Amino acid sequence: MKSIAASVILIIICGGGGGVAAWGLVSWLALTGPVGALVAAAAGMVIAVAAFAGTTTLLRGAGWMK
Repeated sequence: MKSIAASVILIIICGGGGGVAAWGLVSWLALTGPVGALVAAAAGMVIAVAAFAGTTTLLRGAGWMK
């Protein structure tokens, strides 16, 4: 149960971080409208998945998560 709770918390944190990073990327590139939305969605998902995979790998390697 601990592992599930930790995963849910990490999904929320990494998803939020991916969204903020994607927003920054779209703002930096000065994209607007549908193009900006598509780039933000794709970049946000890629960043969030990479952050989640990296974090869970580190936590499992450290023995803090099963």
